[in-house]
Amino acid sequence: SQSKFCSWFWSEKNLTILFWYRPFKYPFSLKGDVCWDLYQIPHCKLVDQRSFYPTADVVVFHNRELIEGSQKLPTDLPRPQGQRWAWMSLESPDNNGDLRRFANLFNMTISYRRDADITVPYGELLPVETEEHLVEDRRVNKSSLVCWVVSNYRSHYKRSQVYKELSATVPIKVYGRWSNTPLSSEGLLPTISRCYFYLAFENSVSKDYITEKLWYNAYLAGAVPVVLGPSINHYKAVAPEHSFIHVDEFASIKDLGKYLQQLAGDKKRYNEYFNWKKHWKVKMSKGWRETACKICTRYDTLPQHKVYYDLESWDKTTL
Repeated sequence: SQSKFCSWFWSEKNLTILFWYRPFKYPFSLKGDVCWDLYQIPHCKLVDQRSFYPTADVVVFHNRELIEGSQKLPTDLPRPQGQRWAWMSLESPDNNGDLRRFANLFNMTISYRRDADITVPYGELLPVETEEHLVEDRRVNKSSLVCWVVSNYRSHYKRSQVYKELSATVPIKVYGRWSNTPLSSEGLLPTISRCYFYLAFENSVSKDYITEKLWYNAYLAGAVPVVLGPSINHYKAVAPEHSFIHVDEFASIKDLGKYLQQLAGDKKRYNEYFNWKKHWKVKMSKGWRETACKICTRYDTLPQHKVYYDLESWDKTTL
């Protein structure tokens, strides 16, 4: 694949990636050579004027607007030969709607899933350039045992049931709209940094669905994440070793609560959950432009005539 990348890098072909519409109407500039200027990806042109449709190599459609009906696919237009249509969603299957209507239309998937054509994780690990000198005791300045930030509380969600059980065993400080203690974006990380543990609970239990709750809220704030989402193997595939605590590792939620209390009181064992910071740092996804530019680095390695005959069943693939 290295040689393929090199041949692509030096090829003169410019790929044109067309956003058929802006995801969530999000404003971002496409002026200049965006992919090269921001990410050093050459020969990659990002556009959002529909007049480019007849010559675009890839047309990107964000799922949310399609299922809500605010945007439509250009199925009434003749589709240029060789043009690939990309279906993009960073939502879990529970929030993707009925995709059966999109059978036989898309050639490419853009998703947080590791088996997508273009994988866009919410966060990922990069090696640190020089070995980090670790803070000696991460417990200094911690004032709350467990914290949780939640705006969208639904009592039937698995995470709500686990929270209820856990809060009967240990004190949990809850922030967010649900508890009428919203945090500003500036206040989020400093607040979580004062917590020993952060509940990085996903609202959906889906394959590879590991969001900023882990990467940003917990890891960047410096709290040990207690995770609930896909199985522990999904977390182990992407997260640093011995950096999180999975709810499924315990016979009961009560046992989990006891473990958290013991761990907070044990300087050596608690600090071991931060050893990964010597070698790794977290990189957050930088948004829609980075995602689209990534298409160019993968374009030549993807099968030319791939079609998602049943996008619905691909999206709903179980854990």
